[in-house]
Amino acid sequence: MAGHSKWANIQHRKGRQDAARSKLFSKLSKEITVAAKMGDPDPDKNPRLRLAVKEAKSNSVPKDVIDRAIKKSQAGEGDDYEEIRYEGYGPNGVAVIVEAMTDNRNRTASNVRSTFGKNGGNLGETGSVGFMFERKGEVVYGAGVGDADTVMMAAIEAGAEDVESSEDGHVIYCADTDLAEVASALEAELGESESTKLVWKPVTTTELDLEGMQKLMKLIDALEDDDDVQRVTTNFEASDEVMEAL
Repeated sequence: MAGHSKWANIQHRKGRQDAARSKLFSKLSKEITVAAKMGDPDPDKNPRLRLAVKEAKSNSVPKDVIDRAIKKSQAGEGDDYEEIRYEGYGPNGVAVIVEAMTDNRNRTASNVRSTFGKNGGNLGETGSVGFMFERKGEVVYGAGVGDADTVMMAAIEAGAEDVESSEDGHVIYCADTDLAEVASALEAELGESESTKLVWKPVTTTELDLEGMQKLMKLIDALEDDDDVQRVTTNFEASDEVMEAL
């Protein structure tokens, strides 16, 4: 499995630790509130909200927390949130995309720029690294749903574009605009996915050694610690030996 996919697994394990759960829940709840505010509060009629709720459930967010987040949108909360994407370079020239949701653009920009600078990176202009990624829909299944051929056939039938299978499971990619439809078709064939979301998929990657990975993880941790930052994506690649050493 590619390095960036392994980083997603590291993030998942880290996100389940008690120290990170409340921050993770808060960010997922914010996405639900904004998604509900921008469209219909009924997930069945709002694709973005449906995906936000699904991602929250996959991270064990309680139903009452999800319901409260939707109700907040109807009470006027989420009106002031603005979605902003920052792009820059981390240690060793790794490309970094930071997606934020904020009610104060100046505060967030200042914090993100400072975090890059303090951790060996540089915040760039919009578009400075975006060309190294493609916006895709991503659906993740565990290895237990079937072998690579079974999942590949289901993915083709669902309208997906690509599948990456390993002993850890299956990562299915599709056009970003097709995610809701593809995810529904896959669910009918393979059952509930472990994760369904929009991602930035690297087109080119940067190889890192152990020291480079340690520096990059420090930057990512610092960025994700910011309440305004929703998610961080990089284009690193690392060997199995480096990942195991972490």
